[in-house]
Amino acid sequence: METVTAVGSDDPVLIRFDDVSKVYPLPAGDVVALDRVSLTVVRGEFIAIMGPSGSGKTTLLNLIGCLDVPTSGRLVINGRDVADLTDDDLTYLRRDTIGFIFQHFNLIPLLSVMENVEYPLILKCKDRDACGMKPFEVLKAAGLDDERLYTHKPNELSGGQQQRVAIARALVNDPSLLLCDEPTGNLDQKTGKAIMDLLAEMNRAGKTIIMVTHDLGIASYANRQVRIVDGRIMEDTG
Repeated sequence: METVTAVGSDDPVLIRFDDVSKVYPLPAGDVVALDRVSLTVVRGEFIAIMGPSGSGKTTLLNLIGCLDVPTSGRLVINGRDVADLTDDDLTYLRRDTIGFIFQHFNLIPLLSVMENVEYPLILKCKDRDACGMKPFEVLKAAGLDDERLYTHKPNELSGGQQQRVAIARALVNDPSLLLCDEPTGNLDQKTGKAIMDLLAEMNRAGKTIIMVTHDLGIASYANRQVRIVDGRIMEDTG
């Protein structure tokens, strides 16, 4: 089993952007998605990333999630400079350190609830038997108590139930960081509040949460708000 050992994992700083830019070259001209961003995230924070469409929010989240790499500047995650990591290293960092929660759930439609949650753990353990009770535990922690649903496919669940499955999947490898991209965007107000209460509870239990949202009410759950405009941080309440 491959793992990435975090250099300096006892450091209270989990993420550090030092003058990071991300530029996408296009035939019509370069697009600067992030422009010399400097940002520090301390372990245990709950941060809401806000800003208009096209401001760079998703690019910032993709860089933190190691789905993309900076064009310039330095990005350190869990003690590792991403510029020093191979593609395999980045894969293991995503698998072991980061959980992803998406607006559209992104569950695998052909797999059952249990299989969706087991999948990241099997990638780590290489053996379903080695998963033990962890998938059951995280489904319960995510508030999906009815075990009869565990054999259902995603399209047989409500939106709120699907998001709880997605949260359980994000938690199954016990990441220190949860990245949430509009986690309540496809949910009604009551269900969205329940999901946000769950995320707040996880933050109180020690998870670092970075969430992109357009909703001021949802952003109020965070203890820090960062506003991005045209690829630059315009406001940081931290």
